[in-house]
Amino acid sequence: MTPEAQPMSAPSPVRHHPAPVTFEGLFGWFHPAAGRRGVVLCGAYGFEQMAAHRPWRALAEQLAEAGCPTLRFDYPGEGDSADPDAAGVESCVAAIRQAVRYLRETAGIAEIVLVGLRLGATFAALAAEAEPVDRLVLLAPVATGRAYLREMRLRAQTIGRLPDGSAPPAEPDSLTVGGFRMEASFQAALSGLSLTRIASPPAPHVLILGTDPGALAARLNAVGCAVETGPFAGLAHLVGDPIFAKVPEADFARIAAFVTEGAESAATSATAPPAARLAGPGWTEEAVQFGQGLFGIACAPDRSEPGAPTILFVSTGMTVRSGWGRQTTRLARRFARDGIASFRFDVAGIGDSVGRPDGSRPLFAPDGFADVIQAVDQVAGGGPIVLAGGCSGAHAAFHALCRDPRIDGALLINLYCFDWDPEQSIDSVIRQTYGSASTYATLLKQGDTWRRLIRGQIRVRAIGGVLARRGVDAALRRIRRAFGPRIPGGSVARRLTALRRRGAEIRLLYSAGDPGLAALHRHIGRNPDRVARRLGAPVSIVPGADHNLGSAEAQAALEQALRDLVRATRRSPAATAKRPAPTVSAWLQTVTGRA
Repeated sequence: MTPEAQPMSAPSPVRHHPAPVTFEGLFGWFHPAAGRRGVVLCGAYGFEQMAAHRPWRALAEQLAEAGCPTLRFDYPGEGDSADPDAAGVESCVAAIRQAVRYLRETAGIAEIVLVGLRLGATFAALAAEAEPVDRLVLLAPVATGRAYLREMRLRAQTIGRLPDGSAPPAEPDSLTVGGFRMEASFQAALSGLSLTRIASPPAPHVLILGTDPGALAARLNAVGCAVETGPFAGLAHLVGDPIFAKVPEADFARIAAFVTEGAESAATSATAPPAARLAGPGWTEEAVQFGQGLFGIACAPDRSEPGAPTILFVSTGMTVRSGWGRQTTRLARRFARDGIASFRFDVAGIGDSVGRPDGSRPLFAPDGFADVIQAVDQVAGGGPIVLAGGCSGAHAAFHALCRDPRIDGALLINLYCFDWDPEQSIDSVIRQTYGSASTYATLLKQGDTWRRLIRGQIRVRAIGGVLARRGVDAALRRIRRAFGPRIPGGSVARRLTALRRRGAEIRLLYSAGDPGLAALHRHIGRNPDRVARRLGAPVSIVPGADHNLGSAEAQAALEQALRDLVRATRRSPAATAKRPAPTVSAWLQTVTGRA
């Protein structure tokens, strides 16, 4: 354990400093405060909660600062919580009741407030029928499950569009929104939900913020609740996209005022108990605070495979450590069952790590590799280390790989660029939907592309305009770069050659038509055989996949590519004997300070 690392399991002496906790197979954060009224935050579900993660954390901090001990947590099968046999509506409602009981026992509070967002608001109202609470806040609640499913089907067509601008294909018997999959049984359970059938008051005092709260407010008034209503102006920025998520300050201020109205202070501030490890079949996990305010989850196998590397999952975009569609959490636990340890973490400015000093987003930050190297410090113990990251996370991973000889390899997923041009607009890249001209030339050779073109499903005029503007901008940037300062390590080709001489393994994986292929062609070449010789392995292209690899087939391709990298970096028995793989307890002690 490095000198600056701190075990997250130790109670913090600092007031309002949050601590990770686990209970009943759930992972959460406890925000202590000196108050007798506690708050349980019941987040949205799936993609919407992934988008809202960091603002939701800000609300918890705001409520704790106002004097209310606050608990936020992941539903079963979501985020960092354990994987239930079958995730469903009942398990989510039961989790809220468990969270209420945990908060009562932990903080010794007298009153409970539930604050629910979207589908989480519906779950909160249902949970309050069996677990008495004093106040209830419903933020854009889902009045009926059928209406929610209709909305999610529409969102599924707009989130994760393919590089040619078309909607991702629907998967049979499931609904996928931003990589998060709702199975048929979950949809069936949602279809039967309706808050309009509430027969008893879920709480004496209720606040509803939303676009049209009138019908639900009338029903709650009819069963005996004192109801306040209002608009929720910041909803779109809260649950729309993790990259553009914003704290709705005015809405959160009203929530805090309602939650704290008439609340009494306690003599002392409650503190969280030691954080328990979360365990499942073949894996054990524990929360870790390291470096300069960074946060991650160490996932250790019950039995380590000799010579196997440790995988560091680097944050992609503004997505929290559990990953797009929760794929990182699932990958970590699957690899652990095969004897391979991993560490998933949030770089500064994402998830539960500290913000960047200048308040900027970490996307393609010139110093982004430094956070990756801090994570390497935590797991370095003699065995191989490999990185896995997508887009801006792949950019940070590439630069860390070039700088730190302890890193044995990296899987770079949809790497947009090897070196970021500071004159380029990050927002324009983020919002970029269409691929490069060369990738469209390839797509036009495919019969399916022609069929969609004839049907009018491909927006040719919009694509042409975007490509023309992009070509002019790119040409000007290349001219300016030619007269700019030299990049450390030289050209991309030179750095790749140095990495190959060092023995590092490099794997590149792209969605077919992804804009990042332009950088690959420019720096390494177009001939697949030549590119494979330079990299040491062929580039993997995933057909029919969006940028975040949200489909089941795309995620399977990602897992296979990562397994290929793990095999390539596995050390021989002789090397392993010289640098033995740590045991589960020893490795967890290295990253957490606990035996």
